[in-house]
Amino acid sequence: MQLVLSGIHDFGIAKSYRYDVINQLCLKLFFAYYRSRKVLQPTGVIQMAYINSEVKPFKATAYHNGEFIDVTEADLKGKWSVVFFYPADFTFVCPTELGDLADNYDEFQKLGVEIYAVSTDTHFTHKAWHDSSPEIGKIKYPMIGDPTGLITRNFDVMIEEAGLADRGTFVIDPEGKIQIVEINAGGIGRDAQELLRKVKAAQYVAAHPGEVCPAKWKEGEATLTPSLDLVGKI
Repeated sequence: MQLVLSGIHDFGIAKSYRYDVINQLCLKLFFAYYRSRKVLQPTGVIQMAYINSEVKPFKATAYHNGEFIDVTEADLKGKWSVVFFYPADFTFVCPTELGDLADNYDEFQKLGVEIYAVSTDTHFTHKAWHDSSPEIGKIKYPMIGDPTGLITRNFDVMIEEAGLADRGTFVIDPEGKIQIVEINAGGIGRDAQELLRKVKAAQYVAAHPGEVCPAKWKEGEATLTPSLDLVGKI
């Protein structure tokens, strides 16, 4: 690149040209990286779930309390929500996670939180699993079917080569914005009690501007108020 630039240095445009070339190179590397991760849609739009980003539009069918119901992104607004992705029905780690959520569901409900379990199975498969598994039979929260993968890709947790979702957990605030993101490898199950703690922290911070929750914070414990006087004293 330096040889090319030296040939045009006398024209007084080498500096701006260098920046243009570097910018273009960075963009090419950026897109090449994300193509290698298979998170680019055919339109070339990168689908990623960032903190404080709004949930993208979707419409799906869920199995909930013996019925099939429609669920859209609008249902995630006006209350706190947890969107809980898992790889597949009739598997091994997944029922232990979903059963753990079911055991703690009443505690989430007391906080005004709705849970939405999502996999790329159909809502019919969710019903069949719910009817046949004692652990899944405890579930009272909606189980969303995402056979097209739209929701899974919207949250950037699709394993493209498998057509399955990663173990992604997203906490959504009443404005429909993502406040917590957690993604586990397939063999690592999640803990509903730890998720409950994080939801309480997110709700506290939202209700108390200017305060933050330190590590391992639990409801009722002291928080921090960042200020100049606090710098270097923790």
